Amino acid sequence: MLKKLSSVLILALALSGQHFVVSSAFAQDATAPATDVAPATDAAAPADAVAPAPAADASSALDEANADTSKSEQFNLGALWAGHNGVPDWVARTVLILMLVMSAATWYLTAVKLLAQSSLNGQAKEARKVWDAKSLKEGVNSLKPNSVFRAIAEDGIAAVKSHEGKTDRIDLESWVSMCINRSVSNVTNDLQTGMAVLATVASASPFVGLFGTVYGIYHALIAIAISGQASIDKVAGPVGEALIMTAIGLAVAVPAVFFYNWLIRRNKVTSESLHHFAADVHAYLVLGIQGGK
Repeated sequence: MLKKLSSVLILALALSGQHFVVSSAFAQDATAPATDVAPATDAAAPADAVAPAPAADASSALDEANADTSKSEQFNLGALWAGHNGVPDWVARTVLILMLVMSAATWYLTAVKLLAQSSLNGQAKEARKVWDAKSLKEGVNSLKPNSVFRAIAEDGIAAVKSHEGKTDRIDLESWVSMCINRSVSNVTNDLQTGMAVLATVASASPFVGLFGTVYGIYHALIAIAISGQASIDKVAGPVGEALIMTAIGLAVAVPAVFFYNWLIRRNKVTSESLHHFAADVHAYLVLGIQGGK
């Protein structure tokens, strides 16, 4: 009986030992994947190492943008004024200053002439009221003291008064006509003042710009001769300078031509108003119909 019990205990102990071995094996298998996952943290490390790359790309792109900006600044008006390699080119500067003065003169004269013409046109409208008065003298006195039409009429009246005693030497009609025409000529001469400057600017500024163009091409040829090769970086600056000079010359000439033709047309209209008024005054005075009569 004891032998049977001992046999059963030994068998139970053997089974329990096998179960412990199997359980420990399963426990080791269950913990094994945790050790396999560890390299994942190592794999993540390269991603952290590559992270600074976009910043480097951004800085390089910024450097390229700055480089492009600095290159573009080499071909603007500031670079043209500064000269090549920081050495002032007084020929180019003289051309720029000359065209700047010509452009300023164009706009100044245009403004002055427009104001003068507008004033004369207003005086011409007021001069029409002279013939609504009872006498020429009364109508003339109704005009403003600075009116050129009043000055023309007063010169005609003064010519009639000064003609007394000159009957044997010159007739009244010729004398009055000569005095009135002289007064009209003084006004028209004032209207033409400055128009010659506009004509000169309109005709000469393209050639001044062309001189700058030729000078810029001359610099390009010198740069090619010194470098021994016709690379774009050697000729871009001088050729760009030449094109800028051409553009400035045209920018000065076109407004001058336009304003000259426009002002000439307005002067013609104003001069016709002066001559018509002068003819009316002449006819009135020659017929002996003046103030008080």
